[in-house]
Amino acid sequence: MSARRKARKRALDVLFEADIRGLAAADLLSDRTAQAQPPVAPYAQLLVEGVVAHQEVIDGLISEHAHGWTLPRLPGVDRALLRIAIFELLYCCDVPNAVAIDEAMELAKSLSTDESAGFINGVLGAVAREAPIELPAAGRSDS
Repeated sequence: MSARRKARKRALDVLFEADIRGLAAADLLSDRTAQAQPPVAPYAQLLVEGVVAHQEVIDGLISEHAHGWTLPRLPGVDRALLRIAIFELLYCCDVPNAVAIDEAMELAKSLSTDESAGFINGVLGAVAREAPIELPAAGRSDS
């Protein structure tokens, strides 16, 4: 398993736990970072902090593209995976869209329901097609 895949899984663990327990993800990350053996990878920290910082935009995109589903109705794992992948799509210029989508689908296949990977692919594909160029802080380009 690649270092970034492990970091995505670690970020997923933190975001999922915070969501399910009703905790602030940033506080939980801080606790996990202080206690962690092995240490929490910097990329996992970036993902959690990025999702927290941009959660309003990210959740708005999930709500817009998750046809027939409200955010609270989504399985917690799917919600966390979508948040991570959308953060990567919008704000991580070094991660190709196809990689962000594929990584989310692979984690969904191993950690969520049988239908989750297809659903996640559809939502992320729609978000990627609309890649909001009007977000100058995103650091994304169409190249």
